[in-house]
Amino acid sequence: MKILCAMALAFFLLIGNISLAAAAPIPLRGIVEGFYGTPWSQADRLNMLRFCQREGLNAYIYAPKDDPYHRAKWREPYPPEKLAEMSRLIEEAKASQVRFIFAVSPGLDIHFWGAAGDRDKRAMQEKLTAMYELGVRDFAIFFDDIENKDGKGQAAFLNWLEENFVKTHQDIAPLLTVPTEYFREDMLSDGQTKTYTEDFSTNLNKDIMVLYTGEKVVPDGLTDEDYQKANKLYHRQLGLWWNYPVSDYLPQKLALGPIEKLPRQEKLPAIFFNPMQYAGLSKISLITGAKYAKNPERYNAHKAWKQALKKEYGHLAPDMERFADHSQHMKVSWAEIGPEDGQKMRSLADAYWQARQSGSKHKIARAKRKLNKELLLLDKSLNKLLTKLPPERLVEFLPQIDQLRRIVKADLLGLALLSGQQDKAPAFEEALAEVKAYDSQALISEKCARALLTEIDEARQQPQNK
Repeated sequence: MKILCAMALAFFLLIGNISLAAAAPIPLRGIVEGFYGTPWSQADRLNMLRFCQREGLNAYIYAPKDDPYHRAKWREPYPPEKLAEMSRLIEEAKASQVRFIFAVSPGLDIHFWGAAGDRDKRAMQEKLTAMYELGVRDFAIFFDDIENKDGKGQAAFLNWLEENFVKTHQDIAPLLTVPTEYFREDMLSDGQTKTYTEDFSTNLNKDIMVLYTGEKVVPDGLTDEDYQKANKLYHRQLGLWWNYPVSDYLPQKLALGPIEKLPRQEKLPAIFFNPMQYAGLSKISLITGAKYAKNPERYNAHKAWKQALKKEYGHLAPDMERFADHSQHMKVSWAEIGPEDGQKMRSLADAYWQARQSGSKHKIARAKRKLNKELLLLDKSLNKLLTKLPPERLVEFLPQIDQLRRIVKADLLGLALLSGQQDKAPAFEEALAEVKAYDSQALISEKCARALLTEIDEARQQPQNK
C-alpha cells in the first residue's frame, strides 16, 4: 500500500511539474512603442512603465517612428532636454522592474561598407554609449520599413556592435533586431527563402534576438505550426512583434479588442505588443496581452477582455464594453486582425432582414423589437460614457463615440421608417447625411451598426417601401 501511495505521489508531482512548466510565462514580454504618428508624451510613458509593473510585463522598447533622433536623425545625439526626459524614464523603469530597451532605426540612410560604413558604426556606438551612461542596459537596432535590403551588410553591422559595444560591457544584454523582411510571407518567394532573408539570417550572430510580426505585417493570428515554420526558416527561435492594438495604418479607427489567436504550445522567447498612439485606450488590449504572455496555454481572450474592461473602467465597464464591442476588427487591403465588431447586434440585424423576407408581420415586429432594444441599450451606454468619464479619458475616443451615436440614432429612425412611420423620413434623411459627413473621420462598427444603416437606406428605396 505504501508503495502504491508513493507511486501516486510521484505521479502527482510529475504532473504538477509538467503543468507548472506549461504555465511558465514568456521570458521577455512587454510593449514596443513603435508606431507611426504622434509619439506618447512623457507622462504617458511614465504611466505605462508603472502599468507594465502592475500587469506583469517586464520590458518596454523605446522606438517611436516619428521621434527624429530614433530614425531620421539617428546619428545626432539627443538634446539635453530630451536626455533629461530619457533619464527619468530609465529611473522609472528600474523602479518598476521593467527592462528599458533603447532602439534605433538607422536604415533610411545607413552605410555598411567602406569609410562611410566605419563612420556609421562609430556614430551608432557613440549613440548607444550615451544611453548606456544614462543607465540603459538593453538595446535594439531595427531595419524595418526601408528599401535597403543588404542582408549581409545589416548582419555585419549588428555583429560589429555585438562585439565592439555589447560584449565590451559585462552588464549589457544581447541586441534585439527587426529585419527588413519582417513577416514570413515576405521572407519567401515561390516557396524559397529570399536572398535578403537568407543572407541576414545565416550571417547574424546567434546571440542576437530577431523579432518578426508573424505571417503578415498585421495577420489574423499566428498558429503554432506557422511559428515553427518561421523558426525553421530563420534557424533560431524568433521573438514576436505583435501589431495589435496599433492603428497607425487605419487612424480613423480604434483597436479595442483582446489579443487573440497566438501560439499556445510553442515557447516564445519574447513578445512585444505594439500599441496605439492613445496610451489609455491601448491598455484594454495590453492587459489581455499580459495575461496571454503569463500563461499562453490557458489564455481565454474573451474572459481576459472583460476583466480588462472591469479593471480600467470599474462601474462603467458594461457601458465601455458595449462601445468597445463595435471597435475591435481592423482591416485594410493588406491587414486584418481582431474580433469581429458587434457580433450580437449583427445577428439581430440579420434576423430582422430574414423576418422581412418571410413576410410575417409577427416575426418582423418581434425581430425589430429585439434589434431596437439592443440599439437603445448601446445609445444609453454611449450617453453614460460621455457624461461620466473624465474629459482626459474621453478625449481619446470622442470622434468615434460621437459617430456611433449618430449611427445608432439613424438606425433607430430608419427602422421606424421601415415599419411604416413615414413621418420619420425627414429626420432619417438628416441623420443619414450627418453620419456620411463624418464617415471619413471616424470608423466604427463598419459591418454592423454602420452596415445596418446602409441596408436600411437601400431597403427603404425599394418600390414596396416607397
